[in-house]
Amino acid sequence: MSHHPTTFAAEPSDQPHGAIGWDDPATLHRRADGGGLLHGFKAIRKGTLGELVRWFAALPAGERGHYMIEKAGDRQYHPFEIMGLAARPDLPAT
Repeated sequence: MSHHPTTFAAEPSDQPHGAIGWDDPATLHRRADGGGLLHGFKAIRKGTLGELVRWFAALPAGERGHYMIEKAGDRQYHPFEIMGLAARPDLPAT
């Protein structure tokens, strides 16, 4: 995971480098929803990154390829990345 600055002045965040923002807002989308101007309105589910990663990991393996998670509007996680996040020991339990 990359470490992004928190402001236009590029101040470092208070999270350690490589930390996941589990409480950051995120949305679940179908991968083939077409994107575009109204992409944000096509979200299937909203929650924190941690909540959506747990929900995604509970899906049957054959369905996972149809979805992606978008975190805070600037980062998209595809199925293989989401399952990598689900395997992390720091994933919040609830």
